[in-house]
Amino acid sequence: MNEYQMGVVESKFADIIWENEPIASPELAKKSEEVLKWKKSTTYTVLKRLCDKGIFQNNKGVVTSLISKDKFYSLQSEKFIDETFSGSLPAFLTAFTSRKKLTAEEVAKLQQIVDEYKK
Repeated sequence: MNEYQMGVVESKFADIIWENEPIASPELAKKSEEVLKWKKSTTYTVLKRLCDKGIFQNNKGVVTSLISKDKFYSLQSEKFIDETFSGSLPAFLTAFTSRKKLTAEEVAKLQQIVDEYKK
């Protein structure tokens, strides 16, 4: 598995791509200037870095993703739980809910996920 990682600013940039793909690189530079206040050179530098990581591709000036936003964040979540909680989802949920109480809706959604998994 590739080592997919992004910092906070890179994630905001990636969101621009995911929300607008396929996007021409000049249009991406324009949106990055509007949203992130970046110069064109910054946009192309960060884009190249994310392309080198295998997250996006720039093919003849058109930028598209090689991995979906959902897949990327799913992999990040798995990695965090693996590294921090030895891969134990129950240990993660125990730690998470020890300081943050879940709403009834969140509990119901989790129960739905578990029920669907059992099928």
